Amino acid sequence: MPTDTSTIVLVGHGMVGQRFLKALAERGLTATHRVVVLCEEPRPAYDRVQLTSYFSGRTPEELSLTDLAFIEDHGIELHLGDPAESVDREARTVTARSGLVVGYDVLVLATGSYPFVPPVPNKDAEGCFVYRTIEDLLAIEEYARRSTTGAVVGGGLLGLEAAGALKGLGLTSHIVEFAPRLMPVQVDEGGGAALLRTIEEMGLTVHTGVGTQEIVVGDDGAVTGMRLSDGSELATDLVVFSAGVRPRDQLARDCGLTVGERGGITVDEQCRTVCDPHVFAIGECALAADGRVYGLVAPGYEQAETAAAAIAGDASAFTGADLSTKLKLLGVDVASFGDAHGAAEDCLDVVYSDSRAGLYKKLVIGRDGTLRGGILVGDAEAYGTLKAFTGSVPPVSPESLVLPAGAGAPVQLGPSSLPDDAIICSCNNVRKGTIREAVTEHSCTTVPEVKKCTKAGTTCGSCVKVLGQLVNAELEASGVEVDKGLCACFSRTREELYEIVLALRVTSHRELLDRYGREEARGGDGCEVCKPTVGSIVASLAPAIGASTYVLDGEQAALQDTNDHFLANLQKNGSYSVVPRIPGGEIAPEKLIVIGEIARDFGLYTKITGGQRIDMFGARVEQLPLIWARLVDAGFESGHAYGKSLRTVKSCVGQTWCRYGVQDSVRMAIDLELRYRGLRSPHKLKSAVSGCQRECAEAQSKDFGVIATANGWNLYVGGNGGATPRHADLLAQDLSDAELVRLIDRFLMFYIRTADRLERTSTWLERIPGGLDHVRDVVVHDSLGICDELESLMAAHVSHYRDEWAETVNDPEKLARFVSFVNAPDTPDPVVAFVPERDQIKPDLPLLSIGLRPADDVLEGSAQR
Repeated sequence: MPTDTSTIVLVGHGMVGQRFLKALAERGLTATHRVVVLCEEPRPAYDRVQLTSYFSGRTPEELSLTDLAFIEDHGIELHLGDPAESVDREARTVTARSGLVVGYDVLVLATGSYPFVPPVPNKDAEGCFVYRTIEDLLAIEEYARRSTTGAVVGGGLLGLEAAGALKGLGLTSHIVEFAPRLMPVQVDEGGGAALLRTIEEMGLTVHTGVGTQEIVVGDDGAVTGMRLSDGSELATDLVVFSAGVRPRDQLARDCGLTVGERGGITVDEQCRTVCDPHVFAIGECALAADGRVYGLVAPGYEQAETAAAAIAGDASAFTGADLSTKLKLLGVDVASFGDAHGAAEDCLDVVYSDSRAGLYKKLVIGRDGTLRGGILVGDAEAYGTLKAFTGSVPPVSPESLVLPAGAGAPVQLGPSSLPDDAIICSCNNVRKGTIREAVTEHSCTTVPEVKKCTKAGTTCGSCVKVLGQLVNAELEASGVEVDKGLCACFSRTREELYEIVLALRVTSHRELLDRYGREEARGGDGCEVCKPTVGSIVASLAPAIGASTYVLDGEQAALQDTNDHFLANLQKNGSYSVVPRIPGGEIAPEKLIVIGEIARDFGLYTKITGGQRIDMFGARVEQLPLIWARLVDAGFESGHAYGKSLRTVKSCVGQTWCRYGVQDSVRMAIDLELRYRGLRSPHKLKSAVSGCQRECAEAQSKDFGVIATANGWNLYVGGNGGATPRHADLLAQDLSDAELVRLIDRFLMFYIRTADRLERTSTWLERIPGGLDHVRDVVVHDSLGICDELESLMAAHVSHYRDEWAETVNDPEKLARFVSFVNAPDTPDPVVAFVPERDQIKPDLPLLSIGLRPADDVLEGSAQR
């Protein structure tokens, strides 16, 4: 063990390096040792796992993992932009690029990895990049401003993120992957096919089973294309190499440390190098004792903890790590855990696949019923629970674990089903038993407290949902009442507040807070949770309780979220979208022309959406009334794209035009959309009507969907597309028009009455006690005797509906809010600017991130281009 005057030198300050420093501090070693860090990058450790979020507006400062106060408080000497260049093991010194020479008693190498760039001609040409650091991203962002097409070499985790980033920058994006499928390490052929279909639907072009032979350059030396191994050529002016990484072990090689045949600094179970007891290696540069180089952050964290323990003289060993991963790539959930590919003998696969929905789920089961691993694509909701069961026999059949909600008997494996030795947080190797002890022995009563106590959920966050379930279950088992209140202001749930508002005709948030809020919250202003929630409840019940149906009247205006505040969706550069309602997707040519003229006159970006309407993007806040005045004059109404309310009712053309149609689906869709327009609810509502069983309108993926039959209509409820797909359940069949409308009225009002805040119908249907059977009893059979009231509430909404934008444009007082600056109402926001793309516009995001006034060559989104 080192003496009190020992010096610990850390080479590299990435995620693993920072974790090592924290482990030293937790063991008190920073108080007794000099700690010196040599970092190559110009910035301290940051979250490389979330690197792509930079393109979604997250700043480098927000990505940082380093609290400089921590560095200062522990006396750590951090040298940025000054990497180690040589190590003299005999003299035990490290020399940095600046010439700084530091003696060490313990040297820890955390040099990470470097991107592998295939040795193809012109790989270093102008326009070629790697995707590894913030500086790489800054360079890509700058070059993309003068590019139109980008290609990513590599279809693994980082390659897909890079392709998504290029697409987000406005480039036509291609992915070139040598393997026969995307993400070949994490998913199998079936999972790759589901992922491919979903990614191609996003507008990315994928080339699998081909390699890059040459980067083609122009006379100026810049990239103009790629030549592929199948003889084809791909035109592109920007190339990102993301073909894997290699251990960064050159420093170790140069000083004579043992490295593996395929790279990596060879270490023992304490992460100490095998040929020098004074040198450790951790993270992606290390070849662990089990013969692996680990490229995930979780094993690197374990190695950091192990090395710190060894330096402190504590017993610890790193013998291997869980390679389970859960990611959201281009908005698609992808997860793999355990023996995902079934490499062990005597394995059986249980597979569910829905190529249309982009779903693929596979569980690998041993002959004895043991869950050995699995792959989830498109829906990874069960990842945390399934991963925790790996290595044991689940208490239910494997088939029930992969079937999506609505396709079979629902299975709920709660926290009580998990064994105590189940790993809940693989990033920090935290087991269920440890979380239980945090509650029972350390008096933790909230998820943040448990996270602080155990480190669970503090890295990637994928286990936080299960963590919350475990904490609540343990508290309830201990006889502790779990606070299920809406927020810090109200101890009651949203459902309870709804009943209070309805029964007592409470029309304001302030009155509700002062009478029924927590004692300490009364007399206050409320919070960002309860204000929009109560605002939504009041809006849903407005006609019945005597409140104004206009959401910007009086106190209601102050309760609204940003989107409702301006009756438009806020976009990423501070501009707004304009979405007029097009009921059922049916529109006359004259109205199409009006939309085109408005988009042309105001320089707006236009796009036809999946909801069968036309969105216009790029409006300044002060332009919204001018645009809507013209739309209202042409007979348009608000599409409520900004509100937690009904969005659209899609339709196919039905029996009017289609030879397979059996009912008039367009008429029904229009009737339903006009009936439920403006209905405020806990979350957005989507619907569709299909004219036959061919289901062209995709009604079974909607909150309420209608499919025509020869005898009437079938009603499906609780469906969802989006991030967590769910097939809708059949509620009733062969309904007449009047029966259909009556059941939808009841269903929607019962949902609004009993759902939690921001809870979609799909989640609500699975959560509510009794599930679909209970909802059917209430809505169809009137088991609670409340259907007359539900119908009455809906009738009041329908009869009192008023278009919000029509009221706004005709009231000068209401128009006063539509300004960028209250104290300078005639001044537009100077950072809302655009650049041209494909004969339209797109946000000038680099301008936004810098916060400068637009240059002369930037479109400023005014009434004229």
